[in-house]
Amino acid sequence: MSRMKMVLSAIAVLAALALLSCYTVEQTEQALVVRLGAPVKVVQEAGLHLKLPLVDSVQFYDKRLLPLEPPLEQIILGDQKRLEVQMYARYRIVDALLYYQSVRTVEQARSQLTQIVSSALRRELGQVKLLALLSEERRAITDVVLNETIERARPLGIEVADVRIRRADLPPETSQAIYDRMKSERQREAKGLRAQGFEWAEQIQSRADRDRTVILSEAQRQSLTTRGQGDAEASRIYAEAFGRDPKFFEFYRAMQTYKQALADANPTLVLSPNSELLKYFGNGPRDVRP
Repeated sequence: MSRMKMVLSAIAVLAALALLSCYTVEQTEQALVVRLGAPVKVVQEAGLHLKLPLVDSVQFYDKRLLPLEPPLEQIILGDQKRLEVQMYARYRIVDALLYYQSVRTVEQARSQLTQIVSSALRRELGQVKLLALLSEERRAITDVVLNETIERARPLGIEVADVRIRRADLPPETSQAIYDRMKSERQREAKGLRAQGFEWAEQIQSRADRDRTVILSEAQRQSLTTRGQGDAEASRIYAEAFGRDPKFFEFYRAMQTYKQALADANPTLVLSPNSELLKYFGNGPRDVRP
C-alpha cells in the first residue's frame, strides 16, 4: 500500500512539474521568459510552450494598440495664455526584452510615457499662440509632439502610433472673464444700435410729418381751388338761369327756402300776411311761363 502511495505521489509531482513547465501564449500576446531574474528569451508565436519549472517565470505583454489618456493639465502658451489640455495616445510594445529592462511593469511604462507626452506637449505649446491651436497649424503642432514622443519612447521598447489633442479649453475663470467681456461688448453694441435705430425712427417720423403737412396743404389748396371753381361755375349757372327766366328762378329759390325752413322740423313762424315769403301760399304760384 505504501508503494502505491509513493507511485501516486510521484505521478502527482510529475503532473505538477509538467503543469509548471507549460505556458500558453495567445494570438494577441507576446511572452518574455525570465530565469532567476534574468530575461532569457522572447516568445512571439502563439501556442503551448515549455519552460523550466520553479526556475523560469513568464511575463506576458499585449501586442495590440494600447490606449494612453493622460490627465487634464494646464499649459502656458507662447502668448502667456493658460490652457487646459488633455491628450490621448496610442502605442504598442514592440520589444518585450527592452520593455522589461527599461520599465518592467505596465504601470511604470504608462507613467513614463505620460511624462514624455506631457513634456513634449509643454515644450511645443510653449512656443505657439492660442490662435495657432484654432487654425490649420494645430495639425502641424500635434505632428511635432508625435515625432518627439516616438523618438523618446523607442528606447523603452514602445512604438507610439498616434498622439492627438482631445480637448483644449480655457480655464473656467478665464472663460468666465471672456464671457463677461463679450457680454459687455454685445450690450454696448446693442445700446448703440438701439440709439441709432431711435435716431433713424425720429428722422423717418419727422420726414413723414413733413410729407403729411405738405400733402395736406396741397390737398387743401387743390380743394379750395376746386371749390372756388365750382362756386364760380354755380354762380355762372345761376346767373345764366336767372337771366333767362327771372320769375322761375325766383320761384325756385322760394321753394328751396321752404324746403330748408320747413322740411325737417315743426317750426312756428310769425310773419306778416304781406310778407314776401308767403306770397306763394296766399295766392298760389303765379304763371311763371313766358
